[in-house]
Amino acid sequence: MVADHRFPSLTSIRAFEAAARLGSFAKAAQELDTTAASVSYHVRQLEKQVGVVLFRRHPQKVELTEPGQLIATEAMNAFAALRASFAMAADLDQSRLAITTLPTIGTSWLTPRLGRFRVKHPEIQFELDLSAEAQDLAAGRFDAAIRNGHGRWPGLRTVKLFPSIFMPLCAPSLQQAAAGLASPQRALDVPLLGRADWWQKWYRTLGHPEAPALKNIGTNLSAEYLDITQAIAGDGIAIGSPILFRNEIDAGRLVPAHDLVVSDGRAFWFTVPVVRQDSHKIVRFRDWLCDEAAGARNAATEFLQRAREA
Repeated sequence: MVADHRFPSLTSIRAFEAAARLGSFAKAAQELDTTAASVSYHVRQLEKQVGVVLFRRHPQKVELTEPGQLIATEAMNAFAALRASFAMAADLDQSRLAITTLPTIGTSWLTPRLGRFRVKHPEIQFELDLSAEAQDLAAGRFDAAIRNGHGRWPGLRTVKLFPSIFMPLCAPSLQQAAAGLASPQRALDVPLLGRADWWQKWYRTLGHPEAPALKNIGTNLSAEYLDITQAIAGDGIAIGSPILFRNEIDAGRLVPAHDLVVSDGRAFWFTVPVVRQDSHKIVRFRDWLCDEAAGARNAATEFLQRAREA
């Protein structure tokens, strides 16, 4: 009898199951990518531990004994169930796609387009995480990410979507009040909104390295799309991406408050672990995303052509 603490090794059980199912040590060895001698060894180890003979050995074949037949039936059923569960897990994995991205691109650019992905691939259940911090793709919670940077992350394969550019944007009602934006010493009637470092780069590129206008920055919010929401409401002049907020510009909710477009040298990238880059669901999403990004670049040609490096 097999003691509970001496349960046979999985390697021996698998060798036995394959040999029993195929009726041959040689065929089992071929399936398991090993040798017939190795299969025979593991079966003998199993017989030794169980305490019964499982096969009758003949010159050209092996034949299950009665105890061997009993164990073989249970082993084959168990391995069949395991194979089925692995297949189901693979199908489930291919039907769910989890993406993590920055809050602004996820809220203002990606989400409004997801309906088109759903129409094209209704078999994929999409999950979107918005996080200001880059999530660890090696942890397995997310399949891929859209990140902002220079595209160099160890272990990740990256595809460039579009560059990171920014310019002053405001509601049409504030266009006249924004006329003095190019003169940083001139007091503005409305506050500036958005990242101080972007405003610094924008003024430096405009030719004002010591611009004091940052004293006029209003509410400090956690994400670019929140600043843009304030700008649409007429609460100030925001600095943001004319690519990410192209819909708001086309709809007339936003207008450029100045013609200068600045690039900080970074870009938005689709990123995926190298080991998962050929996954069917990831390839489908990547191809769709690249098409959407190409459309966004084409729509923003005028801004991209004017962009100056900070």
